[in-house]
Parts: sequence; C-alpha cells; structure tokens
Amino acid sequence: MKRRAIVFAGSAVAGLIAIAAIAQQQSGESDVDGVTFFGEPVTSDEIALGQDLYAANCASCHGVDLEGQPDWKRRLDSDRMPAPPHDETGHTWHHADRQLFIITKLGVGGVVPGYESDMPAFEGMLTDAEIRAVLAFIKSTWPDRQRAFQAEVTANDEGGS
Repeated sequence: MKRRAIVFAGSAVAGLIAIAAIAQQQSGESDVDGVTFFGEPVTSDEIALGQDLYAANCASCHGVDLEGQPDWKRRLDSDRMPAPPHDETGHTWHHADRQLFIITKLGVGGVVPGYESDMPAFEGMLTDAEIRAVLAFIKSTWPDRQRAFQAEVTANDEGGS
C-alpha cells in the first residue's frame, strides 16, 4: 500500500512537470539555446519580435538577409560608411552588447562623438525592449563561433569596448 502511494505521488509530480514544460513551449517563452543579451537568456518570442522589427526598421539598409550594403568597407561619396552586414561576414559580433545597444539607441555618435552616419538613432522610435529584441534576433543568426566570441567580448566589457 505504501509503495503504491509513493509510485502514485511520483507519477503525479512527473505529470505536473510535463504539463508545465508543455505550457511553457506553447507560450513561446522558452529560452533560445546559446542566445543571450547582457548575459541573460533570450526567448523565442523576443527573437520573433526582433525579426519583425528588423524587417521594418533595419533591412532597408542592412539587408533582408543581414548582408549589408555592397562594398560596405569603402566610404560613400558622402564620406560616410555604407551599412555593414550584421551576419557573420560583418563586424557586429566583434562588439559588446552594451555598445551595440547604445549605437542602436543613440546612433554611432553615442559611442564615437561627432561621428556622422546615415544610421538614425532609434531612441523614441523603438523601446529598450524592442532594441534588445532586434539585437537578439541578429545574434540568433550567427554561427556558434561568432556567438561565443561576442559573448566573451560582452562578458569582458567594462564600459568601453
């Protein structure tokens, strides 16, 4: 009798754990393996939101496939730089999360005072959570090597990458 009660209790706990796991998956709130922002896990919902926001706000310059503008390492006639790629062929993954966030929110001038760029500051257009989502989406597209390198850069960032 005692053994049957223990088996029943164990089965009930296992069932509750399974139900909780299924509910979390269905809500879309599950963490995406290996994708973090400021060291915190990113959810699949954030990445989906970021993909939509990227398409609406960034893809016209940085490319639908994050490929950047052609010849992105050579200055334009305006003496400004073309939009770089955000995929693994670019340099976005060389920068810490804090720097990427500031550049997106305040424009390049937020980290390099006086720098003139065609990229607008998104402060007032996107919330901090939306900027985080866009950057999480971009990071989710990188291969493991670039993602790991960028996570280390972010971990070592002390306010001046």
